[in-house]
Amino acid sequence: MKRTLSFLALLSFILLNQCSTDRPVSQVKVEGGRVEGVEENGITVFRGIPFAAPPVGELRWRPPQPVKKWDGVLKADKFAPACPQPQRSIPGTADPGTSEDCLYLNVWTPARSSGEKLPVMVWIYGGGFALGSTSIPVYSGERLAEMGVVVVSVAYRVGPLGFMAHPGLTAESKNKVSGNYGLLDQIAGLKWVQKNIGAFGGDPSKVTIFGESAGAISVSMLAASPLARGLFRGAISQSGGSFAPAGENRDNGNYMPLLKGAETEGLRFMERMGVSSIAGLRRIEPEHWMKDPAAQMGFFWPVVDGYVITGDQYKLYQDGKYNDVNVIIGTNSDEGSMFTRPMQPEQYFTSVRNRFGYLADRVLELYPPDSVSGTFQPLADLFREITFAWPSWAWARLQTKTGNSKVFVYYFDHFTPEPLYPGLPPARGAAHGMEIPYVFGHLEQNPAMKATDEQKALSEMMMKYWTNFVKRGDPNEEGLLHWPVFSEEGETVLYFRGTPRTGPVPNLEKLKLIDEFFVWKRNSGE
Repeated sequence: MKRTLSFLALLSFILLNQCSTDRPVSQVKVEGGRVEGVEENGITVFRGIPFAAPPVGELRWRPPQPVKKWDGVLKADKFAPACPQPQRSIPGTADPGTSEDCLYLNVWTPARSSGEKLPVMVWIYGGGFALGSTSIPVYSGERLAEMGVVVVSVAYRVGPLGFMAHPGLTAESKNKVSGNYGLLDQIAGLKWVQKNIGAFGGDPSKVTIFGESAGAISVSMLAASPLARGLFRGAISQSGGSFAPAGENRDNGNYMPLLKGAETEGLRFMERMGVSSIAGLRRIEPEHWMKDPAAQMGFFWPVVDGYVITGDQYKLYQDGKYNDVNVIIGTNSDEGSMFTRPMQPEQYFTSVRNRFGYLADRVLELYPPDSVSGTFQPLADLFREITFAWPSWAWARLQTKTGNSKVFVYYFDHFTPEPLYPGLPPARGAAHGMEIPYVFGHLEQNPAMKATDEQKALSEMMMKYWTNFVKRGDPNEEGLLHWPVFSEEGETVLYFRGTPRTGPVPNLEKLKLIDEFFVWKRNSGE
């Protein structure tokens, strides 16, 4: 009888554990204390682990400080609030809100013990350095983790809190710099990964960073920053790079801002806030400035400060002064459609002539208004080249010439020909961010899209390429279309659309013209 009861008790225990999708797992010790996550369908998830002290009060506009220790066991089962930013909502989830106490990260691991030494992917979100959160559902890492890697997503300060430079802040800094607090947060997160990821079954010597949009620009900046040297062995950039010239200010995105110009913007911001000191700014609640132009996308930006970002990144790559790691770099075919709106033809012609100087006639020849979209498509294509495609192409070319690591380039062109917004022409390519659900394996996150077998197969393929790259520094494996190492000659770009194929660099004539534009801007400063 006792043996029968013991067997039934054991069977009951097994069945209960098989049926549960949210049961606590073993506790893990990290910097600060012990944390406890949950197991969800075979993946152990830790949400909301602090990796730095709350950047509040006197720590506002300072580099991230060591995490504060806690007593007992921290239940890491909920996302932490996002860093302060303009009002936003996250569809399909309980929005954790915003708070200045926001320096937290999340871990998805398939490991069953700390000794497995699995490769690690660290995600950096986009949002124009003004928005972004790790709790957006499409960023959930379980599908990638199922492929044998540990996935980490790291929060960082955005907007004025993340990227405001100011002479007063520069003066109080031991390095005599200000403005790159969000990048320093990312570096602090990567240092946390180096020290702690082994407890989650990860291998700190096999870390790859990946990001999209501002996250991809961040990946590019980290790849050039001496402060990030040795913190990762691979990088994946999805629509982003930082290779524009360095100038006094951003000038419509033509330049990376220098510290002096960024400090001037900080002074103007302080004046608009109605205070006269950094102490006064530190007393203002972030909600007070959310309607200010500086809180919106694209205003406050990382700064060439000589410390985090040591100079014009294009020149740094020309001179081989960067972190030479294997990279995947890519863009989408219709990146600019999300950011542009049509204008009257005469206004378009005037704008092009004012911006492109002696190159204006050639720009209008390659980017003419058309009978279907008017000025919308040429504006969208110009935005695509200047903001995403040219920086990515410049990165791939420069690293191929001056580096020793492998460079892989892709072009994502899978889309449905429906207008991105009401009233706009039908889509002619994949809009900005459309590749993200494919990379994370979350096609279901778009409630308007019922994923087809073709889309599911493309997503599986992209996840394999990405995780192969994380594991081995090379995306290829037997059974996948061979992805060649990039060279400027030949068909070395992998096109993701329907049935993937390799081909030449897309829109090459346009890229060469934009390259000439940036050479002119860099040399003349006009």
